Amino acid sequence: MKRYNPRDIESKWQEKWAEDKIYEASEDPAKPKKYILEYFPYPSGAAMHVGHVRNYTIGDVLSRHARMNGYNVLHPMGWDAFGLPAENYAIKTGISPQQAIKENTTKFKQQLISMGFGYDWSREFASSDPEYYRWTQWFFLLLYKRGLAYNKEALQWWCPFDKTVLANEQVENGRCWRCGSEVEKKALKQWFFKITDYADRLAEDLDGLDWSDSIKHMQRNWIGRSEGIVYKNKVRDTDLTIESFSAHFEAFTANTFVAIAPDHPFLPTLLEGTKHKDHILAEAKRMALKRDAEGPKGLEELEGIFTGRYAIDAFGDEDLPIWIANYALADYGTGIVLCSAHDERDFEFAKKYGIRLKPTMVPADPAEAEKVKNLEYCFTDMDHGVLIEPAEFAGQNASKSRQAIIDYLVANDLVRTQISYKIRDWLISRQRYWGAPIPVIHCPKDGVVPVPEDQLPVVLPELERFEPSGDGRSPLANVPEFLHTTCPKCGGSAERETDTMDGFACSSWYFLRYADPHNNSQPFDADKVKFWLPVDDYIGGAEHAVMHLLYARMWTKVMQDAGLIDFGEPFKKLRNQGMILAPDGQKMSKSKGNTIQPDELIEQGYGADSIRIMELFIGPWNQSANWSVEGMGGSFRFLQRVWTLAQGLGEASHESRVTSHDNGELSKIVHRTVKKVSDDLEAMNFNTAIAAMMEAVNDFYKLKNTLPLAESYEAWRQAIEVLLQLLAPFAPHMSEELWHQLGHEDSIHQSEWPDYDEKYLIQETSAIAVQVNGKLRGEIIVSPDAPEAEVIEAAKASDRVQAYIADKEIVKTIYVPGKIVNLVIK
Repeated sequence: MKRYNPRDIESKWQEKWAEDKIYEASEDPAKPKKYILEYFPYPSGAAMHVGHVRNYTIGDVLSRHARMNGYNVLHPMGWDAFGLPAENYAIKTGISPQQAIKENTTKFKQQLISMGFGYDWSREFASSDPEYYRWTQWFFLLLYKRGLAYNKEALQWWCPFDKTVLANEQVENGRCWRCGSEVEKKALKQWFFKITDYADRLAEDLDGLDWSDSIKHMQRNWIGRSEGIVYKNKVRDTDLTIESFSAHFEAFTANTFVAIAPDHPFLPTLLEGTKHKDHILAEAKRMALKRDAEGPKGLEELEGIFTGRYAIDAFGDEDLPIWIANYALADYGTGIVLCSAHDERDFEFAKKYGIRLKPTMVPADPAEAEKVKNLEYCFTDMDHGVLIEPAEFAGQNASKSRQAIIDYLVANDLVRTQISYKIRDWLISRQRYWGAPIPVIHCPKDGVVPVPEDQLPVVLPELERFEPSGDGRSPLANVPEFLHTTCPKCGGSAERETDTMDGFACSSWYFLRYADPHNNSQPFDADKVKFWLPVDDYIGGAEHAVMHLLYARMWTKVMQDAGLIDFGEPFKKLRNQGMILAPDGQKMSKSKGNTIQPDELIEQGYGADSIRIMELFIGPWNQSANWSVEGMGGSFRFLQRVWTLAQGLGEASHESRVTSHDNGELSKIVHRTVKKVSDDLEAMNFNTAIAAMMEAVNDFYKLKNTLPLAESYEAWRQAIEVLLQLLAPFAPHMSEELWHQLGHEDSIHQSEWPDYDEKYLIQETSAIAVQVNGKLRGEIIVSPDAPEAEVIEAAKASDRVQAYIADKEIVKTIYVPGKIVNLVIK
């Protein structure tokens, strides 16, 4: 009998699949389409580890299963090659980014192929290919023409280690999302995309997406849409007027002070003429820098300083002291907030600095209402709060009165309505070398001039020295032949923009290019995109919840508005897989020396199929799990048992046999397993699908003692063929090899997914657990259709149960159909 040795079969089938091009997709309208895609991978390291492999295994299993179910499947692969990760890797290794990307993508591709992943490699591209970023630049110009790309000077987050600016989304707790360095603010002229113009649609359209609630919540929270009102208050003893935003204004007469952001541009004007202006401005600057450096952590301790100014309150009889508060944000609302006893931060701030508080909304319970009035705690529940003033709304529910209050305030010319957002425009300039050049020219006469489309791409020149200088300009500024050009408008001397685009620009549309990757006259053909898009299943980690996913959604909507496509959301279903951790529970990383590469496991003899089984059997696909060396052994042994079973069938084919004999048990196992695996794959319960196949193999081994392979060859052959088809998405190499050993000429991956017959799923008996006072005391076997009275009598009559209920009074019986009988005795 031939032993199972993955080395003998895996590379053979990988070469055969490539030769036969069985994974290459075409726009065949005869079949329903299925577009399955994993996140655009960064080739920013020398190799991928088993943590990365899980993501691609999920997509591959879904693709193979869909193909066998009659779908026309697009499953492409390419490389997110531009940006900081690749450039930093090149700097660290001392080679050019071009060479680093070439070496890394070659290695990554070899690893993906060795894992048996069925990609359409004819559609492969890298975002650093000029043929690709030509169209990224084209989209930049589209945004510019539509008023969605603009240039302005502003304070921006600056990473001193990476020597570049960062978008708001790339700063986490005051640190760079990539290198972890503390960031600072620097005034620079930058390019932005107006993602704020799409804030409402980005929030509203989440409702129709099959995404996890947690990702939707993260996006909505980042967008931060707030419908509120803006108050106008005169500043006492000045000609100044301030405007303050409030999203929770129902208890509007409770305002007792004003908070202004420490970095608000209006602050110096507000302080003009006050006694301690310089000291207060210095303190405000200190607070702003501390908050910016520490991020959310910087707000754990509320800080403030009194400006010496007061706002005149239109709703009360006392002026409102104006305080500088570290929790007020200059770029949210108006940057100035009216504060009350019904906001927890306002309440805590006022308590700390001895500022007057005045509750005007209380709970319905009188005792709790007194506690709120006595300032024992902050009451914020607008849905259940009762207003106690003003007289026009006294006794009414706060939330239900919201619109009436708005109408009242607007009618009296005391406020205006406003919608505010936390999200800020997307900063896309990078003072780095490795990125798509921004296609604009700066002319002394004509200002900013777009590069004509027929001059695209603006090619990134190869440089020997590409490290960032830290002076706020890209290394491209030091390349005269790139920098100096002529103005397309007037023909005079001009300079190219030397900033490059954020890498997320390139990954904001790559999923569209896969539909038509070799088009040299346009970014994609509209008919091809209409055939394949949107993506049906998008698979990857949750780390891009407020970056890549948000940006890709915005670009898709821009293209829809421009008439290039007819849909507004790029990804129908989002699948965020759990992380594979090192055996000790730590995150795998090269710096910790705890990464496990698939190549090593393949070389050790486990083979790619065992790794794939392990990746999905280790636990639910969307939960993290520790890698297990023992689990690898278990996965290999399972495949070895399948192999041995099939080899035994091959030997039995040479013996005399009764070809039609089947005692019925074999069909029950097969059809039960087909149903279970099919249902589990539809629900993405990969681990339980594998468990079902393991159980079936165990049952096969037991059954062949009473139903020998030689005596029932045809029945066993059909059973094992079905098992191989079920196993094919998970273990494609071994399944293919055994399929051909059984005499098939076509690929198992192009065969039709097996179906099941309901008649084989009917159970003849059912095991019912019997409890006495909630403790398991026995088990009975009954017909699944047995009536409740018959099941209970059988439970009482059981010999094992009789030992516990004899001479006892049964006061109650509880029956859970098909599962449990519980007899309650005194």
